[in-house]
Formats: sequence, C-alpha cells, structure tokens
Amino acid sequence: MNKMKGITFSVIFRANSLNYGEGTANISELKKFHRGNGEVYTFASRQSLRYDIVRLGNQLFDWNLNVVDKAQGVVQFKPDCTIEDSVEMDLFGYMKTKANEGATKRSAVVRLSHAISLEPYHSDLEFLNNMGLSNRINEDANLATLEQHVSYYTYTLTIDLARVGVDQDINLPNAEKATRVKQLLEIVKLLNREIKGRQENLAPLFIIGGAYPIPNPFFQGRIALLPNEKDQLNLDLLKATVETTVFGETIKEKTRIGYVNGNFANEMAFNQVAESGSVDHFIDYLKGKIDEYFEV
Repeated sequence: MNKMKGITFSVIFRANSLNYGEGTANISELKKFHRGNGEVYTFASRQSLRYDIVRLGNQLFDWNLNVVDKAQGVVQFKPDCTIEDSVEMDLFGYMKTKANEGATKRSAVVRLSHAISLEPYHSDLEFLNNMGLSNRINEDANLATLEQHVSYYTYTLTIDLARVGVDQDINLPNAEKATRVKQLLEIVKLLNREIKGRQENLAPLFIIGGAYPIPNPFFQGRIALLPNEKDQLNLDLLKATVETTVFGETIKEKTRIGYVNGNFANEMAFNQVAESGSVDHFIDYLKGKIDEYFEV
C-alpha cells in the first residue's frame, strides 16, 4: 500500500445533553434532527467539538489563543498572525477579510463531524428553578425546563498529514508538525466538555481507525448499535468497512481498535474486525505512525 497521507478515526463516548440551541421561552432545547423512520437523535455540533479541543489545547499545551481581533466589523484572526503563531489556525484553518481585497483563506487540515447520538431521544425533560436564591429575598422562584438525553455518541476526525504546518511560504520543521498532531491525539484521548455547570467526559470508550494512503473518513456513518441489544456494536458494518480497498489493497491491515473494557457486550469479538487493545495503545500506535511520516 502506498505511503500514508492521512489519519482518520471514529470515536464512541457516552455523555449527557451536550449542545443546546436557541430554545423557546424558558425551555432549553437540545440540538437534534429527525430521521425518516420518525426517530429523533441529538448531536453536538462540530463547532462545539472544535471549541473544546482548542480549549484543552490551551490548557494542556499552551496553544496560543491571543490571535483574534475585530477588523472590518468582524471578529476574526489577526491579519499578522500565521500558522507559525497558532496551532489552531494550522489545524482548523482560518479566513481573514480585508476591505476591497477579498479574503485570505486556509481550509481545515483537521476535519470533524458532528457528534451524533447512537440512541434515540425520547423527550426527557428536567424541571428546575432557582428557589435557593429566591428564598433568600422572599421572591418567587424563576422556572426553567431543560431537555435531557443520556446516550452513546459518535464523531469522526480526519487529518491531512501533508498539509500540517504548510501554508503559503511557511513550512514548519517536521518535528513541530509531528508535535502538533500528537498533541491533538492526546487531547482527543482526554476530551471533555463544560456545559451548564457540568463537565461531560468525551473521552473514547471505543475508537477505530488508522493511518492510510488517503485522508478519507472511512468509518463515518458506519458506527451503530445493534437494535434491541444491550450495548452491542454492529460489527458487520465495521467488518464490511475494513474490506474497503485503496489502490488495490484493503484497509484492514492498517486499521486498529481501542476500547475501554466492560462497556460493550460483544467486545470479545472486536478482534474479528481489526487488531484491538486499549485506547492508550491505539493512540500510541498513531503517534508512532506520525513520527514515521514526519521522519522524527
């Protein structure tokens, strides 16, 4: 198989109520969509995932966030900031506008999908108020209602390795390119989301993917639970996916699985899909592939 050019993986995690929309009156509504069979599924937008990845990049690895300004009436990245100054701009792209000059753009090197629930939403609600505060001043409590949904969620991340650290006349050292991608993987392993006083754990319970000759999201849309079964993944979908051929060879030998023991009832069969082990083992495998690609 040709030399790898991209990394992709799909993640499953379990969390509660990750992304709210505008809402109506005093009801906070989850972001969701309807399928043709009438089922409703909630999701956390790719923008929300990007926000938390960058937040943790700053907290864990001191990613520079002082790269934003307001110009031409638009909040955007500073004109004089480049990918050399900002891992965020490097990995997730940017657009800078100038009056009468159009826009300078960089498309994202790292592509994210929405995190979509694997279990349908059944209109669960939480009723709450601020009685604790209101009683202190003998006032009536304010009322609110939150939609709530606990579910497994899945999202896919794809990295075009050839474009990391390269933009216009800038070409960063290979060691820096490798460091940035490995930091991203470490963030994915520890990902969390802060929302409405909660901290939700978005760290992988299951992850499948690898390093491939093209940056293609092979496993997006192929992650599903078996209907009417307790916490079992649809392995037939994954077995069929790893038989996908690229330049005449299947991706199975390049694919790995990482998982946390005790979550899925059919985890003993994961090796039938691809070589499997812990999530840490999966991340370390990809880090080795990154060092191999950038020759560091």
